[in-house]
Amino acid sequence: MAIITLTTDFGIKDHFVGAVKGTILSNLPDVNIVDISHAISPFNIQECAYILKNAYRSFPEGTVHIVGVDSELSPENQHIVVQVDGHYFVSANSGVISLITSEVKPEKVVEIRIPNVISGSFPVLNVFIQVACHIARGGKLEVIGRPFNELRELREFEPRIIDNGKTISGNVIYIDNYGNVVTNIQRSLFNAYRNGRDFEVSARTTKIKEIHTSYNGIINFDLDKSQRKGPGDALALFNSAGYIELAIYKSDLNSVGGASSLLGLNYRDTVTINFL
Repeated sequence: MAIITLTTDFGIKDHFVGAVKGTILSNLPDVNIVDISHAISPFNIQECAYILKNAYRSFPEGTVHIVGVDSELSPENQHIVVQVDGHYFVSANSGVISLITSEVKPEKVVEIRIPNVISGSFPVLNVFIQVACHIARGGKLEVIGRPFNELRELREFEPRIIDNGKTISGNVIYIDNYGNVVTNIQRSLFNAYRNGRDFEVSARTTKIKEIHTSYNGIINFDLDKSQRKGPGDALALFNSAGYIELAIYKSDLNSVGGASSLLGLNYRDTVTINFL
């Protein structure tokens, strides 16, 4: 059975998601539609890219991914299909695919060219669905597009190496449902520059000198409970996607707060690693 996924900033209040799903089913009744997320912050390409990168690999090859974030057509925001890593991404040329194509070379990229179609203000409904259903039926990309070699990349959020490799300066790229703060500093980059040195993760006034591989890594279970670190304490870890993440152990963003609110961190804020 063909699979089409949806990643959008539409939310769930309005009719958009329902209209998209209904139109897909009208064109392809047997398709399996999977929601990756409809809670992307409006027009937040970096957030969308992070979520999509870490979700698509769990789907079988041949899956078609519709990306409905900042998708309105313009001369600088072309509609494209990217075939990469055995998957198909139907999107605008906003840079959203760049986190994937930075690690895996695209097999094919086409600019969507469908005659007699006006994308208007709802291109996901009027354009992307037609393309996704065409691909899901086994259709060729050459039928709906022409070769394209101007993929936009998200370069503004690449971490910087400064002070002759003594410091990695990164940024917050995502805040999750728990208020945990994900940086753009990957484990591989950290390991490449550490060279056995001690280090300090610095975010505003917070400084952390350990990076764990799990959230409860902050707890020393050999100590008496009264002496352990635990709920409410700040920690850094390599998350499941391989990025350095800051968290408050077992904290609730909606009550006492999470790392984003308690550490005063927002999207794009700076997080640095200083090697000592």
